[in-house]
Amino acid sequence: MTGTGGPLAGIKVVELAGIGPAPFCAMLLADLGADVVRVDRPTAVGGKTDLLNRGKRSAQVDLKHERGAEAVLALAEQADVLLEGLRPGVTERLGVGPEQCWAVNPKLVYGRMTGWGQQGPLASTAGHDIDYISLTGMLHAIGRKGGPPQVPANLLGDFGGGAMYLAVGVLAALLEARTSGRGQVVDAAIVDGAAHLGTMLFGLLAAGGWRTERGTNLLDTGAPYYDVYETSDGEHVSVGALEPQFYAELLDRLGLAGEVPDRDDPANWPELRGRFAATFRQRTRQEWAEVFADSDACVAPVLSMTEAEVHSHMAARETLVRRDGALQPAPAPRFSRTPNPPPGPVAEPGADTDAVLRDWKIPSELLDSGAFGPGKP
Repeated sequence: MTGTGGPLAGIKVVELAGIGPAPFCAMLLADLGADVVRVDRPTAVGGKTDLLNRGKRSAQVDLKHERGAEAVLALAEQADVLLEGLRPGVTERLGVGPEQCWAVNPKLVYGRMTGWGQQGPLASTAGHDIDYISLTGMLHAIGRKGGPPQVPANLLGDFGGGAMYLAVGVLAALLEARTSGRGQVVDAAIVDGAAHLGTMLFGLLAAGGWRTERGTNLLDTGAPYYDVYETSDGEHVSVGALEPQFYAELLDRLGLAGEVPDRDDPANWPELRGRFAATFRQRTRQEWAEVFADSDACVAPVLSMTEAEVHSHMAARETLVRRDGALQPAPAPRFSRTPNPPPGPVAEPGADTDAVLRDWKIPSELLDSGAFGPGKP
């Protein structure tokens, strides 16, 4: 069942179908128990492995129909939140912008997900995750010394700086609306969120503790005790022994205690890195995992997504689960009194139109108009 259980049970969300961060935000709200209705075009296609659509229901609306906008507004009238990830101004032209929605539901929280934001010189131009994090300084900071910036998939921009900030903004606006009785626009821009994620780095930069040269800092592989190392079987382990006591245990379990130079002098880092690399290449990843098991040396095997499923800790917490044959993360975070429901099924475009219209009590004359896509009488 969808929309049952979890801390957001009873919250109704309308999602105008899109790609990337807005669907992820809607999925997150569904994971937390909200009743999320994804508004799909009549021509939309989907699949069981499109996990960003899990836990939602899908209703098809033909926004090109003369009453298409009215159909969306009928849903928005009963919703707490509307999410959209289109270019600035598009929903207004379609007749479902904030002002049009507030005319029927003044308390509606209107969440807008874009890369560049609703205003600014680039607001109307196209872009993707990689472009957005480029302008924030964050992509420049990721990579090894002397090498090019390394792209962190689309985790930093789309999902970290985008979807998560949209979710926080929507929840904050929902709380405020309970007091004021009025909704508002949440302008979630990936450039804003990605830059905000770098707050600590900007603080270090201001204090002289961070260099803009990649791979020369404490947390960007500059320090040899915060890096990844290849093992004898071609796999890798991660090392994060920042604190002195953890570093001491690292050296002890590597058999290097008393044999390496002082780590506090960056001039010694090349030699330290060489010693660590040579040592880690002497055993397999699994052998090192056993050496560092139950230790505070902050060493972990670097696992693939499929390997992570069967790791003892990940399995004990059921952090990764399977549904309909698809490996996927379980809902997060966890709640003690209102636990999240298990991941819901992936919504097939239009499959839930009848149920949604019935549950949301759409006026019968609008149901018969054809605005809700093909297949309706």
